[in-house]
Amino acid sequence: MIIPVILAGGSGTRLWPMSRELHPKQLLRLTGSHTMLQNTLLRIAEVDGMTAPMIICNGKHRFMVDRQLTEIDMRPSAIFLEPLGRNTAPALAVGALKAISINPDALILVLPADHLIKDVPAFHVALKSGESYARQGGLVTFGIVPDRPETGYGYIRKGQPVKAHKNLGPDDAVSGFAIDEFVEKPDLQTALQYLSSGDYCWNSGMFMFPAAGVLQDLRQFAPDIVCACEQALEAGKSEADFFYLDYASFEKCPSDSIDYAIMEKTHHGVMIPLDAGWDDVGSWEALWKVGDKDESGNVISGDVICVDTENTLIRSESRLVTVLGIRDLAVVETPDAIMISSLSNTQGVKQIVDLLKLNHRPETLTHQEKVLSWGYLETLDKGEDVHVRKISLMPGASFLLPGHACQSLTWMVLTGAAKLRMNHTVFELTKSNSMCIESGKPVGIENPGPDPLVFLEIAFGYQTGSDHFSVGG
Repeated sequence: MIIPVILAGGSGTRLWPMSRELHPKQLLRLTGSHTMLQNTLLRIAEVDGMTAPMIICNGKHRFMVDRQLTEIDMRPSAIFLEPLGRNTAPALAVGALKAISINPDALILVLPADHLIKDVPAFHVALKSGESYARQGGLVTFGIVPDRPETGYGYIRKGQPVKAHKNLGPDDAVSGFAIDEFVEKPDLQTALQYLSSGDYCWNSGMFMFPAAGVLQDLRQFAPDIVCACEQALEAGKSEADFFYLDYASFEKCPSDSIDYAIMEKTHHGVMIPLDAGWDDVGSWEALWKVGDKDESGNVISGDVICVDTENTLIRSESRLVTVLGIRDLAVVETPDAIMISSLSNTQGVKQIVDLLKLNHRPETLTHQEKVLSWGYLETLDKGEDVHVRKISLMPGASFLLPGHACQSLTWMVLTGAAKLRMNHTVFELTKSNSMCIESGKPVGIENPGPDPLVFLEIAFGYQTGSDHFSVGG
């Protein structure tokens, strides 16, 4: 049994303005019709011996994660919600503790939710080899065979070959190596030396462990992490499809990575080289490098017209974007922000995000469309006195509006039919019908139909900070 543990808690600020605190990189459709999380799950769905995955994510992202799993018809064995970020080692501890409770002999496959892998068959071959080593007690990390002198990744220096007890046949002929050293991100000259030596791989952050073995090493090298995670599980609670790790216990947990916590200390480490078109897509330049280019070297997405433009990434999310006479840039448009940068400097987008946070700009937190438990909420217009939103209620979903403090609030149905309960009376609203919602009075709304119910909300006298919808509701 191999239990996937998917680490989906990152923020990905270098991909702003698409990636936001409440809508991070792993939940975006960056390389096709599926999100990064969905692609991560789909590429392991058909692997022999793989069980339903565990997802470990930020509690603020729970509804988006759940919705995206439903879209690909995949149900996890658990969705663990971290109340705050504590890096990857605590997430591993939670996954290992849960896996052992399912099967003491289980292996766990630890994967970040936001990586690109183009050659999935080659990835599967590496997983099969990793399983062979993990079955004999190895703590396996997958090292990416470098194809360029990359300064943005950490490296692993491979040591002597490690023989697997089980012979690796012609279909799974990736041999493992002892781990001599983990090294930090190098400068360019050092990266060139690493590449020419052939002794180094990029550190991918992907692992395969025997759950019992890695937990034993965690107890030896990071006992405070294991203790805090055990308490967070014991004091946590299940609700609907989610497990909420206890805040007070998890807050006490040291923040550490899997590499620092155990891989740099263990005597059981094995590295499997992986050459499968991997990229962590950590910047707009990286997305340009892996994207499908036109004859001028441009990577284009959305409603874009470009003239005399070369080697540029242009991405439009909501409107026509035109570019003329530019080279080597990233141009990214969303409904509420536009980012333009030289491709070579897109690693520095985080500096822009830091400045926006200092000025308390909401564009770092969320998009105009928010995902809630029952559907979607999109701001169309917002002024001093008026707030216009489009609200989508999923089939069979409902919610209760406990009351509002606006001068007036009107709902107008665009598609579908709504059933409203107000003042002990049931009303039905169909397309083009509207109703004024009384101030301070609770009202329930339900979508009884098979399709999404979409309606406009026009609020006059709306006060910022007194929203009658909760972002996480």
